[in-house]
Amino acid sequence: MTTSAKLIIAFGLVLLTTGCATTPPSNDYTQFRQADPRSILVVPVVNRSVDINAPDYFLSTITRPVAERGYYVFPVNLTKHLLEDDGLSDADLVHEADPKRVAELFGADSVLYITIDRWDAKYVLLSTTVTVKFNYSLKSAKTGEEIWHSSETMVYQPQNNSTGNPLGDLIAAAVSAAITKAAPNYIPLAQQANALAVARPHRGLPAGPHSAVYKKDMNLF
Repeated sequence: MTTSAKLIIAFGLVLLTTGCATTPPSNDYTQFRQADPRSILVVPVVNRSVDINAPDYFLSTITRPVAERGYYVFPVNLTKHLLEDDGLSDADLVHEADPKRVAELFGADSVLYITIDRWDAKYVLLSTTVTVKFNYSLKSAKTGEEIWHSSETMVYQPQNNSTGNPLGDLIAAAVSAAITKAAPNYIPLAQQANALAVARPHRGLPAGPHSAVYKKDMNLF
């Protein structure tokens, strides 16, 4: 069972057990259904964070979850290099360019634009909180219009177990926070955010043509 399928089942169980719990508003899939994309071109991401390495790390996490939803995903590194050869070396320029022109360069059905709003680790009172935030926008290669969007924020804060020794616990917490601050691991958070963005019922991507449930998940999207 794919990661996407597991997430959909998990969300379904949550909805069943929470009853009247408030859920985020659903995406409008009218334009998405009309476009019916088979392939997705992921262009270089716009980085609004302070970490200059964030875009390269992020791109290594996006292909799998989108492909597992049943879409052909163009190789992200090859896409980046070909765009650079075409004079689009800056991510902001790519995002500002006509989606129809960008898609035409590769023969893609749609273009996925992603912005990194947060990719940081903050140290406060002997603890470090690692946060990532992404905005996703999928545009049609035929019309250039947005046909799907999502936003995900993931936060991680290491939990320190008590040993019964207050001084020892304090030292352990300080060491743990310092290690996390010095070398935070953003990749798992990015992977979780991407998986949720594409598989969350009523908010994610409907199953694509390479999925066994293509056009059979209408009740979820």
